[in-house]
Amino acid sequence: MSFSLQFKITLTETSFLIFSIQTFTAWCNSHLRKAGTQIENIEEDFRNGLKLMLLLETVEKRFFSLFTFFHWVSSWLCLPLQDDPIGNLNTAFEVAEKYLDIPKMLDADDIVNTPKPDEKAIMTYVSCFYHAFAGAEQAETAANRICKVLAVNQENEKLMEEYEKLASELLEWIRRTIPWLENRVAEQTMHAMQQKLEDFRDYRRVHKPPKVQEKCQLEINFNTLQTKLRLSNRPAFMPSEGKMVSDIANAWKGLEQVEKGYEEWLLTEIRRLERLDHLAEKFKQKSTLHESWTTGKEELLSQKDYESASLMEIRALMRKHEAFESDLAAHQDRVEQIAAIAQELNELDYYDAATINARCQGICDQWDNLGTLTQKRRESLERVEKLWETIDQLYLEFAKRAAPFNNWMDGAMEDLQDMFIVHSIEEIQSLITAHDQFKATLPEADKERMAIMGIHSEILKIAQTYGIKVVGENLYTVLSPQDISNKWEAVKQLVPMRDQTLQEEVARQQSNERLRRQFAAQANIIGPWVQTKMEEISHVSIDIAGSLEEQMSNLKTYEQNIINYKSNIDKLEGDHQLSQEGLIFDNKHTNYTMEHVRVGWEQLLTTIARTINEVENQILTRDAKGISQEQLNEFRASFNHFDRKRNGMMDPDDFRACLISMGYDLGEVEFARIMTLVDPNNTGVVTFQAFIDFMTRETAETDTAEQVMASFKILASDKLYITVEELRRELPPEQAEYCISRMTKYIGGDATPGSLDYISFSSALYGESDL
Repeated sequence: MSFSLQFKITLTETSFLIFSIQTFTAWCNSHLRKAGTQIENIEEDFRNGLKLMLLLETVEKRFFSLFTFFHWVSSWLCLPLQDDPIGNLNTAFEVAEKYLDIPKMLDADDIVNTPKPDEKAIMTYVSCFYHAFAGAEQAETAANRICKVLAVNQENEKLMEEYEKLASELLEWIRRTIPWLENRVAEQTMHAMQQKLEDFRDYRRVHKPPKVQEKCQLEINFNTLQTKLRLSNRPAFMPSEGKMVSDIANAWKGLEQVEKGYEEWLLTEIRRLERLDHLAEKFKQKSTLHESWTTGKEELLSQKDYESASLMEIRALMRKHEAFESDLAAHQDRVEQIAAIAQELNELDYYDAATINARCQGICDQWDNLGTLTQKRRESLERVEKLWETIDQLYLEFAKRAAPFNNWMDGAMEDLQDMFIVHSIEEIQSLITAHDQFKATLPEADKERMAIMGIHSEILKIAQTYGIKVVGENLYTVLSPQDISNKWEAVKQLVPMRDQTLQEEVARQQSNERLRRQFAAQANIIGPWVQTKMEEISHVSIDIAGSLEEQMSNLKTYEQNIINYKSNIDKLEGDHQLSQEGLIFDNKHTNYTMEHVRVGWEQLLTTIARTINEVENQILTRDAKGISQEQLNEFRASFNHFDRKRNGMMDPDDFRACLISMGYDLGEVEFARIMTLVDPNNTGVVTFQAFIDFMTRETAETDTAEQVMASFKILASDKLYITVEELRRELPPEQAEYCISRMTKYIGGDATPGSLDYISFSSALYGESDL
């Protein structure tokens, strides 16, 4: 009996342990259909060897390495096919024996020349192909699983690196900006401080808005990354120390606190410098008036003219001195005002305080000296007064009435020329009322002037009547009738000038009032609009009447409307700038300040972006977990029902009640375990996203570390380690190099040179150890 016949008998006895005819035909046809053919009759279809070679080709293309396939096809294509059935069968047998380790168990001559080849022998031989290819298919499945896991890990690592980079850049910008805002070195002039305010406005308008967008985008990226990690069963991403979202939020909060303090300091400094400039100018004016009045007074008080004067002249000198003392006392208030202004300038840290102090000290020293000289002259005059008795009452009365009236005119001229600073129509109206009251006293003052001039006329009349020769000036006063007349004319000229100045200030305050009303009209619209949009967005985020895509569409519409509304904010900023340039610091027509509007606007932008991101994450969760829209609506309805505060978060007690209503049997230990899943940071609340994650986590199909280890073990031929050559042979180049660069050296007792530890690598992918 020949070898072929013996083999046929053996195969015939064992072939049905492997295949039935139907199973064998189905397996062959599943591969041959790819070549456009199929098996209908086993004996006839395999007789010429073509379908056996096509079966090898289709299966080989799927499982063999490219290197093996290249050499196999090259050797095959060199042979004729159609005209040589025996050659075709022998070629197929040789290829199977050489590349698949399947022995040549059939005889080509028997198959071709036998009228009816043995069907079971052919099925048993071909079944060896099935076993040879089964291992290769298992390896492909393992390699595909590893590639999928590594691709997810690479993408997550890229997102982590992008987050770290963006967080570092934003924190560095905050670190550089805060010292600038903390620099509170005051400038000495109003112009320099206004330039600082302009620089601060540029920071608010130009430099800060892009950073607000970066902060918002950073939070969105972080939330998206965490969602992807949860969906791929990876551990949550923990940024580098100091780069958590909370760290960035704290840094941003610190920046805004420093920013607010810096703006308040700027405005306070501008007010202080404005006050200083006003006080300094007022000090100079009063000092000039006082110095003008004291000019020559020390020399006058130091004279000893009384030694050679007549009785009348002595008495005149005495009365003149009394008038001077009255005048001196009247000027005491001005000296005190000068000293008080100088003290206030020092308290407000005026930059040229040294000059002010020197001038004030000179005035005070001179004033003390005048008091001493005045007292000494009085004592000298009193010593000789007893020697003189004649007095000219009219001159004395003139002097006594002229001096107060002259002081009144000096005070009136000083008040009419006094500088003022006001910030409202009410304040300027108060000054106008005081000025009108002053003007009402002018008729009475004119009567006093005429009475004083009448005294002088009486002197001339008496002199003419009694033939008295009036020679020289009134010895009781330095004031002459002409002085009184000149000052009176000066007072009358200053009155309309003061009227004009006050009316100009009224016009300026009216302009400021228009700016206040203009700003208030817009702010009273924009403020409620921002609040309304915040409420509408919160309603959209909890609305269940529609799909997530419809919610996303609505949110995108809101976002576009908010972006389009930016021009109103810019216009309000322009009105706010005009108000600050006009030194307008309060507005009774609105409760909204520009700072309130800015904060509300920034919160609105952040809220719409965060809400859109939450809906995007819900869509990711729905698609990844296979949740239907109806299920999501049920989740949302349950969540909203137990969200008693309507703030998008449930307290632990509300969450427990929600779970119980859904059929969960909760003990304290089980509920504590669930809370660690939905609230890992112990915030005390459960968000809707965490609620959805929990409801879908139990049934999700995700890769595990054990599955990845099993896949590596297949590629490593059941070894506890894998080699570089095996990785490069079984995986695409990019994934192979990724594994090689991250796998640690295998240190087991059966280690070989270059062996790598795929077990610790698989654990690290899922956060169970460190790479």
